[in-house]
Amino acid sequence: MAIMVVTGTDTGVGKTVATAAVAAAALRAGRSVAVLKPAQTGLGPAEPGDAAEVVRLAGGAVTAAELARYPDPLAPATAARRAGLPPVGPDAVAEAAVDLAARHDLVLVEGAGGLLVRFDDRTGATLADAARLLRAPVLLVAAAGLGTLNATALTAEALSRRGLACAGVVVGAWPAEPDLACRCNLADLPVAAGAPLAGLLPEGAAAREPAAFRAAAPGWLAPALGGDWRGPGGDGGAGAGAALVPEDAGLAAVRP
Repeated sequence: MAIMVVTGTDTGVGKTVATAAVAAAALRAGRSVAVLKPAQTGLGPAEPGDAAEVVRLAGGAVTAAELARYPDPLAPATAARRAGLPPVGPDAVAEAAVDLAARHDLVLVEGAGGLLVRFDDRTGATLADAARLLRAPVLLVAAAGLGTLNATALTAEALSRRGLACAGVVVGAWPAEPDLACRCNLADLPVAAGAPLAGLLPEGAAAREPAAFRAAAPGWLAPALGGDWRGPGGDGGAGAGAALVPEDAGLAAVRP
């Protein structure tokens, strides 16, 4: 896939870290990578944003692009309105992604918040609209614990209703001491998403030294995302057997 959209079930679930992990795995495979952040909110002009964080973690070979930046930490449409700045439309996102795809093997488009967070108040446009224009698969990043199944199922339903393919579900922050809900969710998340479990990122992954992050990232992702992790039951994330977690996360195998 030349272009993949990355969204989350909510804000703060680990979209940027997941994007960086996918980028690192692609770079390891010798692919050129670009990351596109259509709308960055909550930061001033000189502050490093999510695209810069992907570059820091995955490596300087990643091309970073950002279409708009708004100072308030709000949904893009609200932040644009408050700042008196033009919103980002899906056409602009698609155009930028296609342009980057002409020069890179893989383009990762990282959204803001969840799939249906508005980019534009006037049209109601969302990240889903950009994904439809691009006909791009959508990688869904979800939380590990209680409550994630409903949010995942709702996002998956929204994708399906729009004819968008889910590239898989990635747990954005797997805790060092997973509770019963987390362990059971490894089996239940693929059912809720209607797509394979495609990755498990250890909590605190972004705090690692970039070189250590790059070395470990492929072990957190299933082969479909360019990684080595075979997923629950050792089948690349498609099954629901023993909940095997990446050895790099320092966790023993657990059963839900």
